[in-house]
Amino acid sequence: MILWVALLTAHCCLGLNGAAAEGTGLDRIEKCSTRCSQGLHCKARPDYIFHPPCQEAAGGLNTSSVFHNISFSTVMMCEGRQKCSLQLRIKTALQLTESIQGVSICTMTAGMMMSCRILKFTRSSGKRMSGLQVEVENDCTSVSPNQRVQVVVKTLPSYCGITWTGTYNAPACISEDMRRHVPDCITGRLSYNVNPVRKELSVSVSEMMEDHNYNLRLCYKDFLCSGAGTNLLIKKEEPVKSVTLPYSRPLPCLCIEGWSAVMDAPRVQVCPFKDRLKELWFGITFDPLEETLSWELVCPVATVVALCQTRKDGVCVDLPNASRNVSRGKIRFTEVDPHPQLCVKFTVGSQFWTRCPFADGRLQAWDVVVTRQRDREQVAVTSRINATFSVGLCVTSAGPAGCQINKTHRVHVGENEAVGLNLSDELRSSCVQVRRLDVKYTATVIHCVEQRNRAAHRRHVVAGGTSWDLIWAFVPVGVCLSGIISVTLLLHVLLTVYLRRRKQRGNEKQKDPPHDCVVPATHQHGGILIPDSPLCGNTEKANLLSE
Repeated sequence: MILWVALLTAHCCLGLNGAAAEGTGLDRIEKCSTRCSQGLHCKARPDYIFHPPCQEAAGGLNTSSVFHNISFSTVMMCEGRQKCSLQLRIKTALQLTESIQGVSICTMTAGMMMSCRILKFTRSSGKRMSGLQVEVENDCTSVSPNQRVQVVVKTLPSYCGITWTGTYNAPACISEDMRRHVPDCITGRLSYNVNPVRKELSVSVSEMMEDHNYNLRLCYKDFLCSGAGTNLLIKKEEPVKSVTLPYSRPLPCLCIEGWSAVMDAPRVQVCPFKDRLKELWFGITFDPLEETLSWELVCPVATVVALCQTRKDGVCVDLPNASRNVSRGKIRFTEVDPHPQLCVKFTVGSQFWTRCPFADGRLQAWDVVVTRQRDREQVAVTSRINATFSVGLCVTSAGPAGCQINKTHRVHVGENEAVGLNLSDELRSSCVQVRRLDVKYTATVIHCVEQRNRAAHRRHVVAGGTSWDLIWAFVPVGVCLSGIISVTLLLHVLLTVYLRRRKQRGNEKQKDPPHDCVVPATHQHGGILIPDSPLCGNTEKANLLSE
């Protein structure tokens, strides 16, 4: 029983899904036709543009009393799987009288002449159904996708003042039904794989127009998609419909464009890197002579560009009056001081990115040096250019101001010069705030003297601790070397005493004459006997050698 219920449920779901799928498509017709209410016979024929003058309407006739409801819809007439056209179906409901012999339906589109058709009732059926509300339907007006059509409905004969006018927009190529069957909507389906190492896009094409070649290329999307390389052609007889496209940068506006190789074929674009906005925030240039910072937006994206100054906590605070709105093209900031803390912030919606083009300090034009000598602070401003500065004494605070200025000094520094400020009598705070005055956009730099002195003191303490560590490392080595030297000296003294005593005993033995001379052994050398070890003769020489 449970299995039976499950099968019924699945069948119902499949039926609903099929109905929904069919509902997304357009109604099909085999040929265009004209239909009238049951019992009313009508024939359709083309009408001429130049109509006879209108007639005065009979009493009581007006537009609202004659035309009750006029509706439009689009149907599809097909000659093959990919050879379908769109037809405009016009359904008119009107109150029929004996004086109305039919209706005239005219359509007009931009750039096209007006086209009219007459739907005429037979005399007998019109007389029989006079006084009744009837319906007339015609679907023989060809339209193009997304075309705007103006429709004018009149009575036949044409009565003055009895005219209905309306407009209709044909559906665009957004439905899957039209994209597969209407030639004006068939663009092909693109799929791709990205190889970031080789910077290549492998593109495959499916559902392209039958019996036609296909074009592919890379382009930069704006109002139009401008080419970013050569076009590649996929021939219709090739079994594998795929190509490889190399790219240089993964920009968000870099797209793959494809279209059938026919005149005025619709095109499709797929943008693989549309979310890679961070690729746009490169290419910042600076002219040090003109002191101009410039940047060009290579993709059309609504962006807010602002100059900001980085703080110690990493937050970049916007400079006043340093924000620009740009969606395409190039922007310029003039009179910019290339300080390492000066950065550019890019904001798109709720996202933002920061780039600091001067962070390496190569273009830094000035600096402030604060030193302490003999318990006195000295402030010096050095500059590689002619510049004017504001030097202020301030007290640091936790608020947004950061440093509250008590007094400022205006200082001019020449090219490659250094100007010292004698602020020892006025420096009651721990920080000095410096800002360049002869430019529009500059960073405000704060130097704190006490923090530097404490850092120097810490460095001195660290250096002293390091020297003591070295001393304690060398003490054991010195003790060992001293012990070795002492032992060596003691052994040398003992050896000297021993040798002297032995020499004295030798001298005492020489005073007694020897009893005989003994030659214990000899060996023959060339027929002459030579003693092997003489123990007589020059005994003094022997003693010296033995010693």
